[in-house]
Amino acid sequence: MKWFQKTEKEMTLDEVLEDLSQSTDFVTYQNKASVIPYTVIYFASIIDPAQLHRVVLTKLNESEMKSLEELEGLIPIENLEITSDAKKIQERLMSGYLAVRLNKSKNVLLMDLSLRKSRDLSAPEIEFSVMGPKEGLIEDLQTNMNLIRRRIPHPKLRMKKITIGTVSKTKVIVTYIEDIAAEQNVNTVIQRLEDLDFDLIADSSVIGQMLEDNSFSVFPQMIDTERTDRITGHLNYGAVAILVEGSSNALIGPINFGQLLVSYEDYYLGWNIASFFRIIRMMSILMSIVATPLYVAVLTYHFELFPSKLLATLISSRSDIPFIPVIEVLFLEITIDLLREAGARMPSKVGQTLGIVGGIVIGTAAVEASLTSNILLIIVALSALASFTTPVYRMTNTIRFLRYPLILFAQFLGLIGIALFGLFVMVHLIRLTSLGSPYLAPLYPPRVKDWYDSFFRLPYVMQKKRSHFFRAEKVSRFFDKKEKKPNSLDFDEQ
Repeated sequence: MKWFQKTEKEMTLDEVLEDLSQSTDFVTYQNKASVIPYTVIYFASIIDPAQLHRVVLTKLNESEMKSLEELEGLIPIENLEITSDAKKIQERLMSGYLAVRLNKSKNVLLMDLSLRKSRDLSAPEIEFSVMGPKEGLIEDLQTNMNLIRRRIPHPKLRMKKITIGTVSKTKVIVTYIEDIAAEQNVNTVIQRLEDLDFDLIADSSVIGQMLEDNSFSVFPQMIDTERTDRITGHLNYGAVAILVEGSSNALIGPINFGQLLVSYEDYYLGWNIASFFRIIRMMSILMSIVATPLYVAVLTYHFELFPSKLLATLISSRSDIPFIPVIEVLFLEITIDLLREAGARMPSKVGQTLGIVGGIVIGTAAVEASLTSNILLIIVALSALASFTTPVYRMTNTIRFLRYPLILFAQFLGLIGIALFGLFVMVHLIRLTSLGSPYLAPLYPPRVKDWYDSFFRLPYVMQKKRSHFFRAEKVSRFFDKKEKKPNSLDFDEQ
């Protein structure tokens, strides 16, 4: 085909149209009865047929236009453009534009008739919360931009469009507040997006993996969220958000480790209650990671750590079990993960039933068959339950992954192995960055002034400045009464 013999710059308009005509939904309609014969060119599957018949064809048949310039003034549609660039015409046609050509001229009039279909707005499914807004992103980019713009009606809110994907031509919007977000963070995100040379961008998670500072790390370096309040909240702090066409999740960066453990519902509760829940959440996550490895390490090497009465109970519960502790633990952990995956892949109602019934039946059967002890069953169940307290889904997967190598370290080296593995993870976190910002901040490097909204949350009256982590251009969040009051458009007045 001529498509492979010539580059896009060498292709003429007729060759472009000939190549596109290989698709069954490509339409070329000619009307030779008009004053000046015209041709309408479009993809029927991606344009709005109502606008085509009600506006475009009506004006074409009723008017006596003699040039594309005259027709441009008659069509009441935005984004009209006259061009002879074959490459641009090809891209516009595949994006939902319609082209009008007079007498096979080189110039065409392009008009945006793209058909936008999307699902209705709904509550976030993954990051659901009892309190706060019940408004989540959907797959339509324009709708997502509208949701953010309505929450931040600020003149400095910028939305930069970038097209990436050699095949998908995916539209990506980089969102930030110009007088708050650090210029370095904005430039880093834009540069990395423009440098991407990939064929198909199916979802925002694909972009997130490519933008991360260390793609080999199991720790997420950008937050993947569907909550509009989390997005706007981070934009106000000085972060940068990325919206992707066809994705119901947005990316937020830079982030630190503490933000992955924060539920945005914390900001709708009293500061003391929110701080209590954060501490509970962090303790739950730690327990979820080390509970079963501690069981393996203590039963294998450190019996003396158990009180005598508890040791007698453990020995009696394991008296008929033929496996060593590590095999027993791996059996239950893999079983729990199988139930999770099966429940996630099946319809919601069936998945919930499978998780509950499957866990009860398999757990009871395993204890009665002497494949595992009832004490370990309780520990594994509590460990799995604690992992669900993580508010960010990608972090939940990280916790599930870390548990397995830690179990193996506990089997071979006992408590020393757990400490050694913890040291490896800590060194990795210290070296890790998110868009160039330290991942463990404000813990390392130590920034005590930023602790007001990290491990606990202080009252809003004490959060007068934005975190140093974001390197925000405008640090202050509160209006000083001694200064002249800004106008109503000043975002920081809020």
